[in-house]
Amino acid sequence: MPDFIYCKMEIFIPESHLPALQAALQSVDAGHIGQYDSCLSYSQVTGCWRPLAGTHPYLGKENEICSAPELKVEVTCRTADIDRTLVAVKAVHPYEEPVINVIPLYRTGL
Repeated sequence: MPDFIYCKMEIFIPESHLPALQAALQSVDAGHIGQYDSCLSYSQVTGCWRPLAGTHPYLGKENEICSAPELKVEVTCRTADIDRTLVAVKAVHPYEEPVINVIPLYRTGL
């Protein structure tokens, strides 16, 4: 089994929270690649959800499909730093249950 030294995190977040997310990622050295710091990429996407009874803080009408623009942010971090990176991201993330995907990377820097 190969050692996965790095992983890629995909974080879905409102565009208004990008500066806070960048600062949080920088505080745990996520996105440090070679002699560059705070490296990340993002793309605009549309998030969809359906609020159920008792959800908070979701907007929209109960049991109706809603959508809104958001960003999909991708950043690389060391696998050993996943836990502290997740803590930093969740501290600035506005969603009740943030969507954060962690994907192991094999043979980076090809």
